[in-house]
Amino acid sequence: MASIHALPDPTATAPTGRHLVRSWLWASPAVYLPIARRRYPGPSPKVIGPETQLVIEGYMRSANTYAVHAFQSAQRRPVLLAHHLHAPAQLIAAVRRGIPALALIREPEDAILSQVQWEPDVSMAAALSTYARFYRALEPYVDGLMVATFTDVTDDLGRVIGQLNARFGTTFDLYEATEENERLCFELMQERASAIPGWRTLVQRFESGEISREQLLDLRSRFPTRVDTDGDDVWSPSAERRRTKEALRRSWNEASLAAARAEATSVYHAFLTAATRTRAPRDPRDRLDRPAPPSDRR
Repeated sequence: MASIHALPDPTATAPTGRHLVRSWLWASPAVYLPIARRRYPGPSPKVIGPETQLVIEGYMRSANTYAVHAFQSAQRRPVLLAHHLHAPAQLIAAVRRGIPALALIREPEDAILSQVQWEPDVSMAAALSTYARFYRALEPYVDGLMVATFTDVTDDLGRVIGQLNARFGTTFDLYEATEENERLCFELMQERASAIPGWRTLVQRFESGEISREQLLDLRSRFPTRVDTDGDDVWSPSAERRRTKEALRRSWNEASLAAARAEATSVYHAFLTAATRTRAPRDPRDRLDRPAPPSDRR
């Protein structure tokens, strides 16, 4: 895992090769998804397939992990999820196949500042550019998506799931943000980073809907020491990360980033505006008139 404490150069223009190549490919299901299937054989991240019942996906640092864990913990029966690719292709494929899809979005400043903490080898300029590309690629498909903001998800995921059910005619169980549910959710989010043999895989199987919450908790008792992260909570805000983020926030206002900031902010508002026009319920069996190419019909 990359250090999240080293400050990157906010005015640098060259992202890592991985980040650059990924941002070129991630909007094409026909190109990106076959690569993802080879790179991520499972159990998590999970790539969309014929068995997928729901896609939960968004740009990184947009409450993806919380949404997946809280959603699955609420289900009486696990739901087969495609998730955590952080690629538009996953959501585009869901729309084309008529699969219910929840697209997550966070306002660009907090999303980008959190990202460059997490990936210090990715410049702020590069992150702003890929953020804009991510949601611009999804705009033509927004009428087939349920869109939720970071605040929507973290404040009341149960309400979001209710809207998802109304949008797609599904009957997913609603999440209740009780103290017990929230505690378990954040513990499991932390434990997904564990290096304990076998446990990380079980948590990932829970994320993807291969085992239920009850099955996971039953298995959990066999792993009395599960977290191996040197005491660093990798998901919840820490004092050090808050300080680092505030230092980055000062760089956010650099004049050299003005155009990129404006573009990302414009894309954010345009995407949310488009999403508000398409919230009428629809039958998920009614595929939109955007047939996928043969190579994407898996």
